[in-house]
Amino acid sequence: MKKRVLRYLLHIGVTALIICIGFVITVILQGAAFKYGDHPARKNLNQEGPYVFYLNDSIATVHYIYGDKEKGFKDQVETYSTDDGITASCFFPLDSSQFQFTINHQITIPPTYYEDNEPILAISDIEGGYQTFRDFLIANKVIDKHLNWTFGKGHLVLVGDFVDRGWSVTQVLWFIYKMEQDAKEQGGHVHFIIGNHELKNLQGMYGYTADRYFAAAAIMGKLHHHLYDTNSFIGRWLSSKNVAERINGYLFVHGGLHPDLGNSNITLEQINSIYRKNYYQVYYRQPNEGAERLILSDQKGICWYRGYFNEDLSQADVDKPLEKFGAKAVVVGHTLQKEVTTLYNGRVIAIDIKHPKDYRNIWPSVNSQGLIVKNGQTYRAHADGSTEIL
Repeated sequence: MKKRVLRYLLHIGVTALIICIGFVITVILQGAAFKYGDHPARKNLNQEGPYVFYLNDSIATVHYIYGDKEKGFKDQVETYSTDDGITASCFFPLDSSQFQFTINHQITIPPTYYEDNEPILAISDIEGGYQTFRDFLIANKVIDKHLNWTFGKGHLVLVGDFVDRGWSVTQVLWFIYKMEQDAKEQGGHVHFIIGNHELKNLQGMYGYTADRYFAAAAIMGKLHHHLYDTNSFIGRWLSSKNVAERINGYLFVHGGLHPDLGNSNITLEQINSIYRKNYYQVYYRQPNEGAERLILSDQKGICWYRGYFNEDLSQADVDKPLEKFGAKAVVVGHTLQKEVTTLYNGRVIAIDIKHPKDYRNIWPSVNSQGLIVKNGQTYRAHADGSTEIL
């Protein structure tokens, strides 16, 4: 009787183990990962900043946060004339590094079209992961280990969703701004394409925001939406950006191009203009009719569309809007892939992959990927700097 019970328990245990192993394998194959710890430095607000706000057209204040929970926090504020550049620095608690840059109050709207045959490196959906972003660009020779621009006249294209979900959003945004200024000095370009999460923050939806940014705002006597509003430098800078740019024949948008765009009379310049007028409108506002309703839709809109991956599209459905906008292919983020990949005979290039997270340990580990376009050929770019032809 005892042996029979032991055999029964052994059978149950082995069956349960097989089921568990099968479940783990299945979820991993589906792209899932298991979190097993967050680094405590993610809550470190000491030296957080800078945050730049405008009192009026001629005066700006620059805020840095110092202190901790035990000793208390201090909002250190300095006032500057908007006629002057501001020398600033940004601290990264995880490895105690920092970088310097100059804030120029003159913000210009970028062009929609670029044609110069220079190389392109594109990456998307970094989601507040500064270390991952920085190290990927170093490995792929966009910057050196001192964060100096080394990509010459090349194009670094950031295909949306660089905010939210992570604890290094401040560092990511100022890092992009620094590279943008450095690239200009060498004739290069940093293209920050607005994604749906940048839209969320501009329009007042913060459901994916890390707690540290609510805390930072409170220490400065502000609410979170003040970090991105029209009185903030970051808000003004972000709201100048485009949602669509065509670079050397490749069209970059965060979500995708709904087939109905192929039947409209809208231009890419008009799409960008319509979005800029709506960056600070009520979230999910839907115009009554026409192309504007399609463009701004949270289902079919250019920052949101997922139809390449979950709709039964024909090749003609994909080709028509591309032909309208004179593009070889569309490069999109927004919808997670196992690796950078091409679809629809190479007319769609999907580059949203799971990136490592600052401060977070996960299993199995993941590595970043991006897209390189060079001499008419597309490549999958890896986190170690290696490439392979798509």
